[in-house]
Amino acid sequence: MLTRGQRVHAGLVVDRGLGEGAFAEVYRVRHHILGWQALKLFKHVASLGATSKMLDEARMLSTLGHPNIIRVFDAGTVQTSEGMRGYITMEYVAGGSLERLVASHSGVVPVGEVTAVLRQAAEGLAVAHERQHPIVHRDLSLANLLITYDESGLRVKVSDFGLAKETDPATMAASAQGTVAYMPPEVLRCGRGYSCAGDVWALGTIAYFLLTNRFPYNGGDPVQSFSLERFNRPLLPPSAFNDDVGPELDRLVTDMLRIDPGDRPATARTVAERASDLRPRSGAGDVTQMGPPRHGSPVAEKSVEELVRAAVALSRVPGRLEDAANQLEEVISRHPRFRQRHMARLMTWRRGVVM
Repeated sequence: MLTRGQRVHAGLVVDRGLGEGAFAEVYRVRHHILGWQALKLFKHVASLGATSKMLDEARMLSTLGHPNIIRVFDAGTVQTSEGMRGYITMEYVAGGSLERLVASHSGVVPVGEVTAVLRQAAEGLAVAHERQHPIVHRDLSLANLLITYDESGLRVKVSDFGLAKETDPATMAASAQGTVAYMPPEVLRCGRGYSCAGDVWALGTIAYFLLTNRFPYNGGDPVQSFSLERFNRPLLPPSAFNDDVGPELDRLVTDMLRIDPGDRPATARTVAERASDLRPRSGAGDVTQMGPPRHGSPVAEKSVEELVRAAVALSRVPGRLEDAANQLEEVISRHPRFRQRHMARLMTWRRGVVM
C-alpha cells in the first residue's frame, strides 16, 4: 500500500517492504534524524475508532521500555493506495525473526543460542508481567521474536504486541487470542482467559521448537499435530531429539509446557532467572563461542564474502557505519557459518568503531 520513496511525513521516507501478515504490512523507512526504522502499516481500517484501537499497540509499547522489547518511536495515519491507514514506527532490526534463525541453521538451533533467546525474551516479557495489572502478550511466536547483534552479542527483541492486553484484576486473565500452534491447552480446551502462564507456555513452545525443529506434544501425525488429543500424550523432553540439551534446560522447557498452568513457572521472571543459571554443555554451541565455520560450496562462500566486502566498503563512507552494520548483520543472520568470522567486526561497528 506504500511505494518506495513515498513520504509518510516530512521527516520519514519509505525505503522497501519487509513483509506482511494478516493484519499489517511492514516497511523499512528512513527518518531524517533517527535513521532506519520499521513501519507497521495496518491493512484493514473501517473507522477512526478502529484506527485508534489498532494504535493501542503503540500506547502499550510506549510504557514498556526494556532492551528486550522493541522500542516505539511514533504513531499516526498516512494516505495509502487503499485510503487512510494507521501506522506505528519502531526500531528496525536487521537480523530478522526467529524464523530466519531457524532457516539459517536448517532446523535445530545451537543450544547456546536457544538459551540466550529464552533468557532475553523472558526478561522482556517479565517487564509486562510485573505491572500492577499484568500485561500478557497473547501472540508469542517465532515470527515476533526478533534478533539483532549489538556490542554485547545476540540481542532478542519481543515485538508485535498487537494482541497484548491488561489482565482483569479479579481473574488475572485476558481474553483468548493468538496463534493456535503456540496457544496453551487451557485456552484451547476450555476457552479460559489468557494469563501470564499462557505466555510462559508460548515461550516454552518456541524454545522446544528451536531445540528440536518440532512442536511439543506432536506425535508425528500431521492431522493430529494441533488437535486437543495431543495433550493426552506425554511430552518427550527436548533431549529426546537433541543430545546437546542438558538436564537443567530439559527441566525448564518441560516445566514451561506443563498442561496445568498452575504447574508452570508463574511469570516470565521465574523463567528468566532459571535460564540465567543455565550453562551450555561442552560442545553445545554457545552463542559467543561457536566452532569453526562449516564450509559450503565455493560459489556460495564467494557470494557471501562479496556481500561482506560491500559492507566493509560502506563502513568507510562517512556517516554510513550504521547502514554497513545492518548489511553485515543481515549476512551473518542468514549464514551462521560466517558468524564467528565476522562477529567481532559487527560488534565494534555497533560501538561506532571501524575496523
